[in-house]
Amino acid sequence: MGTVKETAGSVNIEIVCAGAIVHPGDIIVADTDGVVVVPRRDAAEVVHSSEERLAKEARNREQLKSGKLGLDMYGLRAKLKALGVEYLDRAPE
Repeated sequence: MGTVKETAGSVNIEIVCAGAIVHPGDIIVADTDGVVVVPRRDAAEVVHSSEERLAKEARNREQLKSGKLGLDMYGLRAKLKALGVEYLDRAPE
């Protein structure tokens, strides 16, 4: 069934998509992980938070490239110990 061409349709109205309310001017962001609706009033804050996250991830990648273990970067040794897990650090044979 094709689209209807007898009417002009509607623009700048609120819609619901997959249970999310989308208002005119909201920002839709999508990637292979999913889709999110960012309310227009929150856009600047979301952009700022996203830029901070990207910078943090870039710093983390550099640390990992230099050989630092995620185990140490994220303070997971203490967590493993609290869970009763013994981590054995062995050199490749």
